[in-house]
Amino acid sequence: MTLRRKLLLVALCTLALPVGGWLYVRQMEMLLREGQEQALVASARAVARSLVVTHAPLPQGDAGWYVQRTANPITVDGYGDDWAPLTPWSQPLEGHGKLLLAEDKDWLYVYIDVRSTHRTRADAEDANALAADHLILGLDKGGQQRRYLLASAAPGPVTARPLDPAVEKFPDLLVAQWQEDGSGYRVELRLPRSLGLEGLGVGVHDASAATGTDPQSVEMRPLLSYSATLSKELSQLAPDNVQARVLAPQGWLLARSGRLGTATAAASDQPGWFASLIYRSLLANRLENAEPWTDDAPRLDVTEVKAARDGNPATLWRRGEARGSVVLAAAVPVGQGGKVQGVLLLEQASRAVPLLANRALLGLLMTSFGVLLVAGAILLAFATRLSFRLARLRDAAEQAQVNDGRLDGQVMIGKFPMTDAEDEIGDLARSFESLLEVVGGYTDYLRTLASKLSHELNTPLAIVKSSLDNLEHSLLDRAALPPDAAPYLARARDGVARLGALVRAMSEASRMERAIAAAEPEDVDLVEVVRGCADAYRPLAGTRRLDCLLPKTPLHLHCAPELIAQALDKLFDNALSFTPETGWLRLSLRAIDHGAEIELANQGSPLPAAMHGRLFDSLVSLRDKATPGDAPHLGLGLYVVRLVAERHHGVASARNLDDASGVAFTLRLHGMPRQRL
Repeated sequence: MTLRRKLLLVALCTLALPVGGWLYVRQMEMLLREGQEQALVASARAVARSLVVTHAPLPQGDAGWYVQRTANPITVDGYGDDWAPLTPWSQPLEGHGKLLLAEDKDWLYVYIDVRSTHRTRADAEDANALAADHLILGLDKGGQQRRYLLASAAPGPVTARPLDPAVEKFPDLLVAQWQEDGSGYRVELRLPRSLGLEGLGVGVHDASAATGTDPQSVEMRPLLSYSATLSKELSQLAPDNVQARVLAPQGWLLARSGRLGTATAAASDQPGWFASLIYRSLLANRLENAEPWTDDAPRLDVTEVKAARDGNPATLWRRGEARGSVVLAAAVPVGQGGKVQGVLLLEQASRAVPLLANRALLGLLMTSFGVLLVAGAILLAFATRLSFRLARLRDAAEQAQVNDGRLDGQVMIGKFPMTDAEDEIGDLARSFESLLEVVGGYTDYLRTLASKLSHELNTPLAIVKSSLDNLEHSLLDRAALPPDAAPYLARARDGVARLGALVRAMSEASRMERAIAAAEPEDVDLVEVVRGCADAYRPLAGTRRLDCLLPKTPLHLHCAPELIAQALDKLFDNALSFTPETGWLRLSLRAIDHGAEIELANQGSPLPAAMHGRLFDSLVSLRDKATPGDAPHLGLGLYVVRLVAERHHGVASARNLDDASGVAFTLRLHGMPRQRL
């Protein structure tokens, strides 16, 4: 990880300030919520007790059929098209289907949809009507009840037959519409509201599934509907700026008063979209969706209503219709003696909680993020400057050495960067400068050691050689040379010759470095240079095959052609000594970006892994040690190749061929700088 990233992470630690403030504001917002919840629940309990004390018309019993209001008259035809807006609030019929009830100022409409794939048909007047698929419809008023049989053998109008004796004001016959398809049948009828029905019973009897049930049974339930009387009484008891609803235990709407509203506020107090987003994202613990709480829904099937139905008050926070507002809903049971007759729901919209929380949080966030940005900018600027200074030290240290580890004299001539600084980086730069001076001096000493040794060893070697010659002549003149001493004398002469060759090689290496450095460049066509070398090498290759791969167009380079030819001579001599008599050699030239690449590959044994980084060093050789009397291999050939490549701002490298059939040596050249006149 870079230094700038580390300091940036340190700057991010200042985020603990806004995080701590955010947690504090959330706690404050939670306390405000709890206070409002307790106040609204207390108000709801008071209103619920008032409804019981004033004997408000609340539903009796645990279950009932809810009658919805319809704005337009419903056509009684047995089809459910007119019932589509009311279908989402249909009431189940013991798993057989669904029931829908609606009313207008004149009629009570009944729609029954029964799911049944197996039908047993009969008309209501048939003797076996009770054994077929049929419906039992019961009417209830003032404790008096009467049942009617609905059955049909075919779609169309159907007349219900009464099963009970006549009851005053109850009709003797009921006319309905019967429609069916492969999934079941549907029955639709209407009753005059002048009957004043208090309850309704519906019994669905399936002949294929009936096993021991009473075919005349019916489930009677009271009728529930929206009550204007209860709504008026509720409006007198509910607090201001609160929407109140009374629900049946099953969640059906019985009464409603008031509207959701907020206290008047100045335009500056209206939260903007950003403040609203901040509140919803960072502060609000949980805000429910407002869709299930819509005003025109005849039933609220939510968890809070179910909890109040079980006798447990419940509260909920949800999103409000106005921007930036929240709504608190409190549901409490209505009843006495432990019996729940309904649920009272109070809803109050408020901007106070979001406004207070937003103001506190936004002020904290602005201050905290301002401090964070300033601290981060300062640390980033400091880290950038520190990284830049360290990068200068790194670049200077890397430029002070060349590929083989030697120090670059051009760098050492100039001043090492940042040595005048008075901080720790200045101390480090001065330490680097001192170290490079010591290493540079030692490196220069090692580079000139060969020439110094060769100069110092010439005289002792001449003395040893002349002494051996004088000793041999003296012993031979006196015939005093023992036969056993001749081999030792020959070995001494051979050792002196080898030492002399080494001394001459060291002197030659020093002269060669100076000669390569003094070579004059010129513009030449490398294709002709390499072709000329290849033509000269073919007679020397003997039985070995030499291939030359050259580009078809001239390849010009500003270079020293005699140095390149000398490097190729060394490479060819090295490759020839490792290539079998029947082997092959391949010399190729190709153009690269801003230069050229010459490669000489030969068949033979691969390079040892341990020698890959040392092949082009001075006095390093892979050839077998010479036997006494043979000329020693001094390992200067590849060293010369490396010097030639570096003189042309290139590099020399060696690699094993991909098929392990031999070795390839490569010269990558980029040319020599042009001299200015």
